[in-house]
Amino acid sequence: MNFSVCSNLCLALLLCPLFLGVGVLCETLCNDKNLDIEGGYYTLSNGHFYGSMLVYHCPEGYYAYPALTRSCQKSGAWSPGPKRRSTQRCRMIECPNPLVLESGSVFPVQAQYFVNNETTYECYSGYTLRGSSSRKCQPNGKWSGGTPICSSGIRDGDRCADPGTPPGARRTGDFFGIGDGVTYRCDDGLTLVGSKERVCQENGQWTGTEPKCYYKHTYDTPLEITEAFGSAIRESLLVSETNNDTDLVGKKIHVEKGGLLNIYIAMDISDSINEEEFQKARNAVIKLITKVSSFSVSPNYEILFFASDIKEIVNIIDFSGENRKTLDNILTELKNFQYDARENVGTNLNLAFKTILESMAIQKQRNETLFEQLYHVLIFFTDGAYNMGGRPEETVAKINEMVIMNKKDERDKNLDIYIFGVGSDIYDEDITPLVTKRDGETHYFKVKSGDELDKTFDEIIDEANVVGLCGLHRNYDKGTPDSQRLRYPWLARIEVTREGGQGKCMGSLVTPEYILTAAHCFKFEDTVDKIKVKTIKSQDIKVKSLILHPKYNLKAKAAEGLNEFYDYDVALLKLTKSVDVSIDTRPICIPCTKETSAALKLVGEKITCKQHEELLLHKTYEEASFMSYDKFEQFEQENQVKLKLKDQRKNCIGLATTVENITANNLEKVVTANFLCSGGRDPTRDNIACKGDSGGAVFKNYDDYRTIQVGVISWGSKNLCPERVSQKQESTDESRDFHINLFKVVPFLKEHLGDDSSETAPLTFLDG
Repeated sequence: MNFSVCSNLCLALLLCPLFLGVGVLCETLCNDKNLDIEGGYYTLSNGHFYGSMLVYHCPEGYYAYPALTRSCQKSGAWSPGPKRRSTQRCRMIECPNPLVLESGSVFPVQAQYFVNNETTYECYSGYTLRGSSSRKCQPNGKWSGGTPICSSGIRDGDRCADPGTPPGARRTGDFFGIGDGVTYRCDDGLTLVGSKERVCQENGQWTGTEPKCYYKHTYDTPLEITEAFGSAIRESLLVSETNNDTDLVGKKIHVEKGGLLNIYIAMDISDSINEEEFQKARNAVIKLITKVSSFSVSPNYEILFFASDIKEIVNIIDFSGENRKTLDNILTELKNFQYDARENVGTNLNLAFKTILESMAIQKQRNETLFEQLYHVLIFFTDGAYNMGGRPEETVAKINEMVIMNKKDERDKNLDIYIFGVGSDIYDEDITPLVTKRDGETHYFKVKSGDELDKTFDEIIDEANVVGLCGLHRNYDKGTPDSQRLRYPWLARIEVTREGGQGKCMGSLVTPEYILTAAHCFKFEDTVDKIKVKTIKSQDIKVKSLILHPKYNLKAKAAEGLNEFYDYDVALLKLTKSVDVSIDTRPICIPCTKETSAALKLVGEKITCKQHEELLLHKTYEEASFMSYDKFEQFEQENQVKLKLKDQRKNCIGLATTVENITANNLEKVVTANFLCSGGRDPTRDNIACKGDSGGAVFKNYDDYRTIQVGVISWGSKNLCPERVSQKQESTDESRDFHINLFKVVPFLKEHLGDDSSETAPLTFLDG
């Protein structure tokens, strides 16, 4: 039998009726002619079917030209259509023309400036250079440094300094007195982002923000977004412990108390946003609201997806009354939402803004007094493209009118509209009119890809100012030692110098001036000057005092033939000075403190220690982790165990009888109720601790961002790793590890960590 050769496109045409059934027309298909790109490749969101998005990809430092994307139309044509005479190719990224310096010279003079090209700036005689004297074209299509300005000083009649002209722009206006204005426009092919018009004010400052000219391929770095995003919700949730408003003027979201915050999040799921970008934007949203919840505060949320219609996850009204939606409900619904490109053809951006406007109107109608106290933050993820529902500017104006209430001076801070430009082809010119315009602030951010959102949203909240938050950590891992360490900002290494070598243990920062570790890490002759502590960011911290648990006695059962007895095997190292707390160095949470109640989201005046235990150690097999020491000191590794509790604890500790002089008769006197037990291969194979891991934290990640320590690694029944290797060690059926249960040593911890004479704020311990 002879078969004719048919392309994939032809095959799809032949099979289409079989899938769709008799009487149903075949889906439109776009052909694959002239789609290839020189120096790169393309991907399709839904093959050659109607609604499919074609995205071009180029190496770092290059962008697709002349089209970044194409979409398959109902007519069977691509939009924009490929042109036979204009080959699609990867072009080197270009920065805007820097030859705009007035009263000075730019070197070298070129027709175009590409990635890694450098420029220098010199002013004419009588003028002084402000800004950067040299700049470099960066891979994001921006110049490094600040805009160079040649200034002759303040002229007669001037009140404001020369605002300069950014690369790629032209400025109209050369008088800088009170009320004088300047206007900007960008060269062809560039879009103005920032303030098109600026006016000199009595205080000597220009209104608005410095304009920039963006190419299609220009984007903002995670650092730029982090530094700018969130400046206007300082009055929202949980104050820094300083409670000093002058400390709260940074650019990140400061999570403070006393405010009432509504957060509206809208995500574009139209066919111009491919599934991968959608997934990453959703992950960023999950990260943001989970991070905010780590501060034991409860903003009201409205979360919706939009294409031609609205798909609502939660409405702000759901947060009123007794049936308030929980964070878990929101996260579950958000994670379960299914993206389907076939249902998302068409974009009605205006409808998303109208939906939020309607929610605001209902709130205001129900309780206008309460509405006047609310702060409203709108966060949109979109490429700015829309093809139905009309222009959204009018709706945005109504939102401003409803919140600001013609009281701009009083209520200007009560509304922020942020837009994150996501997608492969972002329409800057359609987005910039929609965001909040406030002097010195940025509300539009153009993201290179969804990969950048993860890091960006980890750094959005300025945790360094919220010094009372224990266990808070970053939760992304790029596979590098630095990024992995940031997940364990409480981790400490302890070294004791002795004759013949060094003793090594692990520990955990539990307050800015105390390290929690194991008592057996130290010998009688060890003095504090021989002990050194290292955290992630601090090397060789000196120790002021070593505090062993008063009931710890290694030789307490020597008369019974047991050479080593590890009950109450905990110790505290008091540092000579407190460490500087930041997101990189931060205490872990420990049980039975008010600080940990916040991490567990327990509120009220009568929270007890017992409630902590019931939450953290209530399962028969309780999942926990510990860190292992890496002899190559590249980074520590997280190990997983299942603590055996309740009716499984007896079986677990029974294997301690394999240790010399421990028998069934004395087992429970040796492995007392103060110990947690892990190891073995049932129900799953645990990791096992090795020498050097002693004193380390046995911890639980209560949610994605808070870590709580429940134990201290003490001793094990078998030494499975006599030679240190840079790998996780797995337990055998018989091996067991024993850890001091922190719930059993709370009085010791309270005595020292709750001491009012501490240099830093003491922990507040709970009763019961």
